[in-house]
Amino acid sequence: MNTHVHHLPEFESATSHVREALQAILHTILFIRSPGPVAPHDVECESFQITYTRIATDDDNPFQVTPSSHQPYQYSHNQQQQQQNIQQAYNLHSQKSDLERKVDEAIETFLRTLTPIGPELMAGNLTVSFYERRARQKLFGLVHQEEKVVWEQWILRVVVNNTPRPMGEDEASVIERQRIQDTAEGMLKSVLLKVFDLAGSEIDHIPPVMYDFEIINSKRADDRDEVYSRVTNLPALINLGS
Repeated sequence: MNTHVHHLPEFESATSHVREALQAILHTILFIRSPGPVAPHDVECESFQITYTRIATDDDNPFQVTPSSHQPYQYSHNQQQQQQNIQQAYNLHSQKSDLERKVDEAIETFLRTLTPIGPELMAGNLTVSFYERRARQKLFGLVHQEEKVVWEQWILRVVVNNTPRPMGEDEASVIERQRIQDTAEGMLKSVLLKVFDLAGSEIDHIPPVMYDFEIINSKRADDRDEVYSRVTNLPALINLGS
């Protein structure tokens, strides 16, 4: 089976916003490539004016009352109030689903393994792989092993900018903060739009069986060369000839 590889546009963000941006990208990919029907759950980003859809889990609304299939369910006033109180209490609870925990752990691992590419800049490649498990026989069929067969990969180049943002209230600082915000938000939208574009372009390679995924940090061979390129192209800070 040939592996379909999708390269997404490079995404750059400040340290404070990169986690939420990666959550939006990864959950969007996982929702689009979910095996079988799933319930959608819309999430509004706090750092960006963007809403994305991820797979809903029991943790999203664990106390929801299921209406009868024969007649509409009628809430009493007390039941409505009780449902609201339970939901409000749950919204304050920090428990995460297994899927969300797996995504967050992958993001934290990825951010700890970024490579310096210049002053205040770190970068890395994040890869989402979808695979199916197949049984493999060895030694004349006497030994059975299981292998992962990857059929699709999504590769995202991430640059984390640790440059301190201007915190003043003067016009120049306000404009610069807005520019940084607009740039990051525009790049995030470009990545999400590319995900939707690529997801619908080819689907014949998706296996008709249950499959799994993994999120890993995949280093690029030219990372070291990029560090040298960025450093050598920096503007001169000190003119020794003056």
